Amino acid sequence: MTAAGSRTVGGVTVVPSVIEGAFRFEPAVYPDSRGLFSSPYQDAAFAEALGRPLFPVRDVSHNRSARGVLRGIHYTATPPGRAKYVYCPYGEVRDYLVDLRVGSPTYGRWEMTELSGDNCRALYIPVGVGHAFLSLRDDSVVVYVMSEGYVPANELAVSPLDPAIGLPIPDDLEIQQSDRDRAAPTLAEARERGLLDDYDLCRNVEAKLWR
Repeated sequence: MTAAGSRTVGGVTVVPSVIEGAFRFEPAVYPDSRGLFSSPYQDAAFAEALGRPLFPVRDVSHNRSARGVLRGIHYTATPPGRAKYVYCPYGEVRDYLVDLRVGSPTYGRWEMTELSGDNCRALYIPVGVGHAFLSLRDDSVVVYVMSEGYVPANELAVSPLDPAIGLPIPDDLEIQQSDRDRAAPTLAEARERGLLDDYDLCRNVEAKLWR
């Protein structure tokens, strides 16, 4: 086991996050002279974590980022909300989950995970939980498997540089952000403006994904 409460199912270690309802998946990786093989998603491991297989998939997307690109903290207004399953098949990123659900027992907490094409780790991100990552290598690719399609008006952001959140951003990288992310409000500002969603609402919307 790699952490308290973790368990291994079919070669995948399932690790509960410090963020309520989120999980990390660490699949077996099989390297050889040709490269490597791994399965970042397996039904049995996901069902062990959440009691059911992956949500019905509505959108699969990916991005490619230069070293130093910082994306997020992104989340989707609820409803509709979006649950996400995320992994990095190429390159390396420092991935951050931030609980933005007002009333959550882990509201305001964050967790960092190194995702890469070498470790093949994946993350389940519940509805209402914010996601960000920092690319540590050029051409890092992050894949998103999502429960809902992309609607620009529903996509929101909180500043990843908000000192009250305190994400550990390395000092030795020249950070690149989109205009949207640079202008994103702090967590406190987003809450004051009513831009954050209620924990119970997010959990109820998430439960309905499988109905």
